[in-house]
Amino acid sequence: MEINGIFFALFLVFIVLMLALDLGVMHRKDREVTLREAALQTLMWVALAAGFACLVWLRGEWITGIDPDSFATSDALRAYRGDLAQQFVAGYLLEESLSIDNIFVMIMIFASFGIEKQYYHRVLFWGIFGAIVLRFIFIFTLGALVSRFAWLLAVFGIVLLYSGVRMMRRTSDENIDTVNHPVVRMVNKVIPVCKEPHGHDFFHRESTTANTEKTQLMVTPLFVVLMVIEFSDIIFAVDSIPAVFSVTRHPMIVYTSNIFAIMGLRSLFFLLSGMAERFWLLHYGLGVLLCFIGAKMILEQWPGWEVPTLASLGVIVAILVLSITLSMLIHPRK
Repeated sequence: MEINGIFFALFLVFIVLMLALDLGVMHRKDREVTLREAALQTLMWVALAAGFACLVWLRGEWITGIDPDSFATSDALRAYRGDLAQQFVAGYLLEESLSIDNIFVMIMIFASFGIEKQYYHRVLFWGIFGAIVLRFIFIFTLGALVSRFAWLLAVFGIVLLYSGVRMMRRTSDENIDTVNHPVVRMVNKVIPVCKEPHGHDFFHRESTTANTEKTQLMVTPLFVVLMVIEFSDIIFAVDSIPAVFSVTRHPMIVYTSNIFAIMGLRSLFFLLSGMAERFWLLHYGLGVLLCFIGAKMILEQWPGWEVPTLASLGVIVAILVLSITLSMLIHPRK
């Protein structure tokens, strides 16, 4: 599919500027993010995503690189823009709703490793930065493969069905093994790990012996936590990115919807970190959502089974709203 290289470059510049503003201005000092600050930042990212959806609705061809003069009529151009906007909104809501489950995993990781709350933002910032790079590779590679081998979507559909069932069967008392976790063991094999934390530093030099000035570079426990979060995001992306490909086949729509969702992930983390137990039915709803997307990807391999983007958007919103509403109305059994 065609991609507007200039628009893509400008989008990357926008992301870099927002990251620089976040780390260099808004969070220069390590501190705990307040609930009010998290709510305002979440609203800001939702507003930016809504503004981008309006841009797609008004000038969708800027993103995809298609010449507007190639359309037979102005109505056809408007329909094309509107369909792209629906695909972006559906992809954004799908990624945002599935990322809520990833937030609960991050909460378990921080709690299991005993990380102080004032360092949460720093770890999440660099975790999001790594996710932006990894998703760029994953999305455009998968987009190229899907454009040549459409049957791959059916394979990912089976994976999503399995993930949906597994998510619904998951218990709430799962914990992170801080000693035998595969990432922890891999990091320990590659580079020495400090026994004690060193503030917000990811790397630290320590003396090899007590009687010499020779030092060696070591990683801190905070770096290990960052690697565990990156690993969890990779596992999460295996489900979420193919799910977004179920509502749009254009890599730029998939990438932009993913980026807007994960850029708002940090503020959403601080907003929901104290509400994990309240949304006790959400993982059932997300499991149903993954099963719906998986079934959709499999059935659409046969002619006549295509589900319209607007219908998919309605199902996504309905499942998310219903699971959150029921979580607030029904108390979990002890």
